[in-house]
Amino acid sequence: MSAPSTPQDAPKATVSPETTGAPKVTEREARQVAEAAREQGWRKPSFAKELFLGRFRLDLIHPHPLPASEDVQRGEEFLAKLRDFCETNIDGALIEREARIPDEVIEGLKELGALGMKIDTKYGGLGLTQVYYNKALALVGSVSPAIGALLSAHQSIGVPQPLKIFGTQEQKETFLPRLARTDISAFLLTEPDVGSDPARLATTAVPDGDDYVLDGVKLWTTNGVVADLLVVMARVPRSEDHRGGITAFVVEAGAEGITVENRNAFMGLRGIENGVTRFHRVRVPAANRIGPEGAGLKIALTTLNTGRLSLPAMCVGSGKWCLKIAREWSAVREQWGRPVAGHEAVGAKISFIAATTFAMEAVVDLASQMADEDRNDIRIEAALAKLYGSEMSCLIADELVQIRGGRGFETAESLAARGERAVPAEQLLRDLRINRIFEGSTEIMHLLIAREAVDAHLSVAGDIIDPDKSFGDKARAGAAATAFYARWLPRLVAGPGQLPRSYAEFHPCGHTDLSTHLRYVERTSRRLARSTFYAMSRWQGRMETKQGFLGRVVDIGAELFAMSAACVRAELLRRTGEHGREAYRLADAFCRQSRIRVEELFGRLWTNTDDLDRSVVKDVLAGSYTWLEEGVLDPSGDGPWIADASPGPSARENVHRPFR
Repeated sequence: MSAPSTPQDAPKATVSPETTGAPKVTEREARQVAEAAREQGWRKPSFAKELFLGRFRLDLIHPHPLPASEDVQRGEEFLAKLRDFCETNIDGALIEREARIPDEVIEGLKELGALGMKIDTKYGGLGLTQVYYNKALALVGSVSPAIGALLSAHQSIGVPQPLKIFGTQEQKETFLPRLARTDISAFLLTEPDVGSDPARLATTAVPDGDDYVLDGVKLWTTNGVVADLLVVMARVPRSEDHRGGITAFVVEAGAEGITVENRNAFMGLRGIENGVTRFHRVRVPAANRIGPEGAGLKIALTTLNTGRLSLPAMCVGSGKWCLKIAREWSAVREQWGRPVAGHEAVGAKISFIAATTFAMEAVVDLASQMADEDRNDIRIEAALAKLYGSEMSCLIADELVQIRGGRGFETAESLAARGERAVPAEQLLRDLRINRIFEGSTEIMHLLIAREAVDAHLSVAGDIIDPDKSFGDKARAGAAATAFYARWLPRLVAGPGQLPRSYAEFHPCGHTDLSTHLRYVERTSRRLARSTFYAMSRWQGRMETKQGFLGRVVDIGAELFAMSAACVRAELLRRTGEHGREAYRLADAFCRQSRIRVEELFGRLWTNTDDLDRSVVKDVLAGSYTWLEEGVLDPSGDGPWIADASPGPSARENVHRPFR
């Protein structure tokens, strides 16, 4: 998350890394830690991975996978109950106004079983599929994004998910029944001076007999203020008897030595229970360690492979609401003799909202169903869904504010006070903004996806550009790379995208032609792979520093994935008789809009200001432009940029307040 205001009682001196306790590491060491944490192999096929390699594997997503009938029945029954509860028990305006979710709402959600949506029925959960879990989050998030965030943090990245994948049977039997009905969980990784660079993690877990002793400070602990159970990432020192490394633990939130020192406040998600948590000599049984020592980051990243899907699911919900408001408002608001929807400048925005919402839902549903089937590796698909959903939903909300004009900038409370419909458009814009930072910022997602996208290249040619490798290693890598590229490069010359009758099933009689868009995706996939190969040949070891280029490559891939998902979903709706004609039209509109964005991104691959930007940044940091800052006052004061996170006992009041 973005940095909150500094507490008034914070020390005045700037805190150095030595003061915070974060270990000093080189850039190479940091990269090695991150590399060791990612999944190294590909045991299952991946549509997105193949797409970045220039291989359009439509067979991996078409026909669109479908849930089992019993899963549909269970999911629909719960959605009906949840909808009724949301309509009768949740007042989103009250939560926004008071910046707190009422206790009775949380108790009602517990009774409904909402805490255990993703937990197996044998542990007291509802056992919903990823598809229906996402639908539930979209529904509740449309009423109160703060509640959506609470439920998502509890189940998507909190204790249940890592236990489901990595926990022992004893741990599952001990904790999952609690988490399914009564206990709220939180995920604690970020620290005041440690964000997306976990190599500098400062919180320690020192072995002591049958326990570990935790010391450190965690920042932006979503649900941390109200949590009963925590999943905590801490560094175990290496010793003769301990492998050491960043390790995951289940920790009782009420344990002695744990202090929630602050409940953070933000520009949006005003009811979110997010805080600063300090650990001082907190004893955690070794039985509460999840997985082996040193596996903490791998556990976190694996958990996020599907956990990330909850965020774009709520983005889809926001898109649906924006479309509804845009449609209703634009039909009644008249300017110059006709509804504003009839003016092209506004109509283009409505078309963008409708087409993009359709595509976002297509991406999330496709990735979620693939997660449920577990026959594909969806690490890239889930990351693309998070990246695309968070970026596009912000654009959609911004367009809604523009369509509403002055009323879009006005608060819902103010609108209601003067007798108009209380449309919280400005609140939605504030609430959605964090999604571009949550669970991996857009910039980090670009790098993460880019690393996976070039994995095939690095696996065969990585040693060639590694300065630490011997001449013999480089020679062997060169031979392997020659063999790989001799097979791969010729396949990028031609493909089905150049044949006019390819993907003919996507041009059924009487419907818009979507086959032309799939042929474009196939051709563009090969074009993207050629561009990536050329860039690797040109920059070699410096490729990882070309973050602007890599970001555009990923954005092109995201658009191609969204186009593919939109077409496949439209065909599914046509075959099942559910708004097929309308779905084809929306998919066509989205693909045409997307193709324009793709061509712009390709143009910026090689024509950009990246080099100039780097030189300007260097001058800015050197103070060359401080004269440009003159003429304003800085209201932020002189507090430290990063608060003191030195280990030790807390001097603050404990604001932890569990719901039971």
